[in-house]
Amino acid sequence: MKAKKRATPHPKPVDALVYPRFSGIPTFMRLPHIPRAEELDIALIGVPFDGGTTYRPGPRFGPRNIRVQSAMIRPWNPVLKVNPFEKWRIGDFGDLSINPLSIEDTYQRITEQLDAVLRAGARPVCVGGDHSILLPILRAVHKHHGPVAFVQLDAHGDTWGGYFGSPHSHGTPVKYAIEEGLIQKGSALQVGLRGQVYGEEDFDFARKHRIQIITSEEFHRGGVDLVKRHLARLRSRPVYLTLDIDVVDPAFAPGTGTPQVGGLSSAQILDLVRSLKDLKLVGCDLVEVSPPYDNGEITSLLAANLLYELLCLF
Repeated sequence: MKAKKRATPHPKPVDALVYPRFSGIPTFMRLPHIPRAEELDIALIGVPFDGGTTYRPGPRFGPRNIRVQSAMIRPWNPVLKVNPFEKWRIGDFGDLSINPLSIEDTYQRITEQLDAVLRAGARPVCVGGDHSILLPILRAVHKHHGPVAFVQLDAHGDTWGGYFGSPHSHGTPVKYAIEEGLIQKGSALQVGLRGQVYGEEDFDFARKHRIQIITSEEFHRGGVDLVKRHLARLRSRPVYLTLDIDVVDPAFAPGTGTPQVGGLSSAQILDLVRSLKDLKLVGCDLVEVSPPYDNGEITSLLAANLLYELLCLF
């Protein structure tokens, strides 16, 4: 994809020991606030919604805190050898308009607003919010790319059928995305799953729809090389990537709604994300950062750095 002509230059990075002075609300990585998608190649978009949480609330504040913790991000990635801000026109698009009282109305709003972003030629990088926002994001992506290959970094498969009589929650978006044909058949990979489930039948949906699963236990044994073997068949296809911060162990990322022990370390998640470099990404998201449960803001800090790594994949 050819980069668009830059309307304004990327702001110079601040000195490593100087916290920048903001005029108004902080933006992701000190980038300019550009709410016009036609001027962007990649749009960083906040989605401050947590109406789909089933345990600890708070991810609606994720975009705000990640913006603050991203202030010290520098432009050059010495591992991937890339400066994404020189390669692409990237800006903080702002937050989407959501309805905190209605998950159904929020879904419609997200899909409509992202449809406009995609029509303008920008690729969305969404920052949640809880994982329920994945379904309307994929609906918008599907309008422009058709069914996509899918990579999910997560402690949970999110293929359950609903809770408390409600069909939608942060535990259901993958199930509905597959049933609606938003994900290519046999082209879904989940990495990092772990912990207790309600029963063996909880994996029936994944088996039926040929979702490839690499558990945390398997990842700890086989590492990134194990993941790369599964990625080979996805490299020529349009891919959507979703990263739930709870794929990381709560020792490193305590600020999340459904923490699960036995997960990846900060170093492991960085290696895992970087291993996805050759995928043909059409969009991605980072979700489930819950600042009220964060200690020393280490979850938001990790999320801000992972957000930067995601930009380096394009």
